[in-house]
Amino acid sequence: MAGTISLGTNVCSAASYRSPQTEIYMKRFSISLAALLIAAPAFAQSVGVDAARDNWKGMSNYITKAADQMSEADYAYKPVATVRSFGQLIGHIAGAQYMFCAMVLGDAARGEGDIEKSTTTKEGLVAALKGSNEYCAKAYALNDAQAAAMIKMFGQDRSKMNALVMNAAHLGEHYGNIVTYMRMKGMVPPSSQQ
Repeated sequence: MAGTISLGTNVCSAASYRSPQTEIYMKRFSISLAALLIAAPAFAQSVGVDAARDNWKGMSNYITKAADQMSEADYAYKPVATVRSFGQLIGHIAGAQYMFCAMVLGDAARGEGDIEKSTTTKEGLVAALKGSNEYCAKAYALNDAQAAAMIKMFGQDRSKMNALVMNAAHLGEHYGNIVTYMRMKGMVPPSSQQ
């Protein structure tokens, strides 16, 4: 029977039956829902740049630790010939960070591949990575209102927040590569270290 609920052998319409527990639940639910709807705009604002920054910080810290821990000799390591070496990956990450964060800060963009193509030593690549982290810290210091401003990104209108999120996601993508490289070298990646 549509619109009914069964209570043992008794059948009654869902609209007409509410137990005392159901009444209490419904009141609590209504109050909670009203509070959530009132707080939602403030909550959404407070997690914008803060959430992107936290994600970025976690990934950039893991990548920097991995770059420090990998041996100089293993900067040339590639699991297969068709992928970047570990060193090229670190250079790519540094270059991409400069590119994304320059868009956010309104600075002249550097080429994404500049560092990857020009720097080959561990010392130089670690320094470039750390420099890109320091540079991006300025971009992640924006507040939510500033991050809502529109910019051109890859020929499309996007918010600065979009660029911050994309940079953090890009780091996460390549940290996955780094984990694989380290595991293949018998190393424990930073996110799994105690």
